[in-house]
Amino acid sequence: MMTVSGLLGILIGLGLLILFAFRGWSVLLLAPLAASIAALFSREPLLAHWTETFMVSAAGFLAQFFPLFLLGALFGKLMEDSGSVAAIASFMTQRLGPQRAVLAVVLAGALVTYGGVSLFVAFFVLAPMAQELFRVAGVPRRLMPAAIVLGTSTFTMSALPGTPSIQNAIPMPFFGTTPFAAPGLGILASLIMLAFGLWWLNRAEAIAKRNGESFGDGAPMPAERLATDEKLRERTTSAREFDPAEIMHGAATDVPPPAMLAALPLIVVIVVNLAMSLFILPALDTHFLTEARWGETSLAAVGGVWAVITALACAIVTTLAVNFRRLPALRATMDAGANAAVLPAMSVASLVGFGAVVAAMPAFTVVRDAVLGIGGGPLVSLAVATNVLAALTGSASGGLTIALDALGATYMTRAAEIGLNPELLHRVAVIGSGTLDSLPHNGAVVTLLAVCGSTHQDSYRDIVAVGIIGALIALAAVIAVGSLVGSF
Repeated sequence: MMTVSGLLGILIGLGLLILFAFRGWSVLLLAPLAASIAALFSREPLLAHWTETFMVSAAGFLAQFFPLFLLGALFGKLMEDSGSVAAIASFMTQRLGPQRAVLAVVLAGALVTYGGVSLFVAFFVLAPMAQELFRVAGVPRRLMPAAIVLGTSTFTMSALPGTPSIQNAIPMPFFGTTPFAAPGLGILASLIMLAFGLWWLNRAEAIAKRNGESFGDGAPMPAERLATDEKLRERTTSAREFDPAEIMHGAATDVPPPAMLAALPLIVVIVVNLAMSLFILPALDTHFLTEARWGETSLAAVGGVWAVITALACAIVTTLAVNFRRLPALRATMDAGANAAVLPAMSVASLVGFGAVVAAMPAFTVVRDAVLGIGGGPLVSLAVATNVLAALTGSASGGLTIALDALGATYMTRAAEIGLNPELLHRVAVIGSGTLDSLPHNGAVVTLLAVCGSTHQDSYRDIVAVGIIGALIALAAVIAVGSLVGSF
């Protein structure tokens, strides 16, 4: 009877969290309330779970990952205000031209996000570029959101080896991996996502032209309105790592840098990340980490995060060095970048705290056993767990952390028992978290549609194809190949 009551409390708490978060209520309020409901139905101590379970878990998430939120948001804002993102997008437009409008948007988005630029910054820069390209080429406006999603929110977020995304960083402390975990499988997944997405978009464009469909009507929501829409802000900050309210703060340059100079910080991110992960950190003497004052940890647990932190820090320094005179309000820009990290980090940490309370409920053993009992082995059950939790929370990073907090140690034990490389667990978990997080209630989806001047009715079908179906196909391929030949 207590198990049934406990499961009911978990479902009610989760349902209220999803419902009111979709309506624009703050996750900072909803998550502890939902956790308290779950604890109440299980007859567990409410205050103890709030301060000793919820807050300890949320604080642990911030301790591990807030530097990535901070540096990522700061780097994105500097790249935006220096004109670097616009310069790169313009370069891709000029090189590929209107005849390859879809490809130009996809590749521009992939380049800037793989180089570490925040997703929302990319949205606000790419949407005007895509609108002009698509209008000249006669490509329907309704395909703009899907093209941007394919370039910014699929393979560069979850599959491409070395991506500095927060989703790719989260499994590293759990599995002792690096940002380049399972590089061969990551490249395979990236190629599948990109190829399927381009095939779908080119097919949709050809059908539209045969039917005489033009660019169409609709007007993008002004950036000023998006930045001040509080309901939209609350829905987006748990979905991605940049607070849209800070988009309008700071000041952008009127003279963007040359494209090659604009791309230099992105190259720095990739090169430094690779060097730190594979060469520099492994060569250091880090035995001191086993001491109590450093948390009795190991390089395997912190090295991946250290690599991404160093890469983003070096990229920020590079951006400042080459664009110092192009930043008319440097302090305001840097303040906006730093502030943009706070609400998203706190929102995701609150989701993680909620997940920790749920996992501490006695009834959760039923859920855990059901997930672990899914046929197909640990890779399949891990993929299902991350998919479902990302879908329910509307957050890839939140769903992924909840899954690994609750089940990461169990998966590591099972992997050791059957000789499964933890790098394969890493890649499956990250790709799994980036599939069903693109459901209609996801804040990033809502924002992108508004930025592009489109609607769910017009554009969501194509977002599903490139952002969900393509990712699921890639995930299935990685599981199948990884199960046969292991990680590579």
